[in-house]
Amino acid sequence: MKFLNQLGALTVRNILKSLRNPDIIIFATAAPVAFALLFAYVFGSAMQMSGDIYREYLLVGILAQTMLMTSTNTGIGLAMDNKHGMMDRFRSLPVKPVAVVTARANSDLVMNLLVIALLALVGLSMGWRIRTGPVEAVAGFALLLLFAYALSWASAYVGLRVRSPEVLSNVSMLILLPLAFISTAFVPTDGMTTPMRVVAEWNPVSAVVTGVRELFGNVPESTPTPDVLALQHPVLFGVAWSVLLLLLFVPLATRSYVKSHIR
Repeated sequence: MKFLNQLGALTVRNILKSLRNPDIIIFATAAPVAFALLFAYVFGSAMQMSGDIYREYLLVGILAQTMLMTSTNTGIGLAMDNKHGMMDRFRSLPVKPVAVVTARANSDLVMNLLVIALLALVGLSMGWRIRTGPVEAVAGFALLLLFAYALSWASAYVGLRVRSPEVLSNVSMLILLPLAFISTAFVPTDGMTTPMRVVAEWNPVSAVVTGVRELFGNVPESTPTPDVLALQHPVLFGVAWSVLLLLLFVPLATRSYVKSHIR
């Protein structure tokens, strides 16, 4: 019960801190909206899919890309707290280390939920629709949020290891942009070269994106049946990748917090 109280108090603290800076949500949605409009109405004209079909195909990719980018907020927030001495205050209190890191990841999960809601409204205005039932729709959003939560823990680990938030921001772009673009987020893998296609087919982002498209009913009818196991069962693999990331980075991030205290 004590741990839950600590976790709840720290989570609320982080949420209120984010709400006092609404530019975080504004800029988190402004870039994805610009990407969506650019890809849908400029590059989308060069796609073999018709405009309406590609916009439905595209929006899930934009949602996944946004979860990749907003996951860095967890690491940047922890790095900022460390830089400004907030971590030293936490360490002087009888607060469990895992509560500090979990609270940061939880608060960013709430922010991601708001960002997804805003992007979904933009998608609806562009003609995107969920073609399945409410259960599948909830499952699709849940898969996106689970993946984002797992990525937040990976970001937390890196944020506790670097010396400044600027370093994390620069390194993250080098990793996250290839993850987003070498995947099925924006285009099918058919036209890629063989090495690139193999990477894209086994990219965790591809599994999550394909799984969410299936749950939303946004898979184009002309899409061929994948011959790769990860894309034949994308929901299962999307959950598996997320759980694997959590199993790896939850203990690593917590240990990094403790070690930084010892140093």
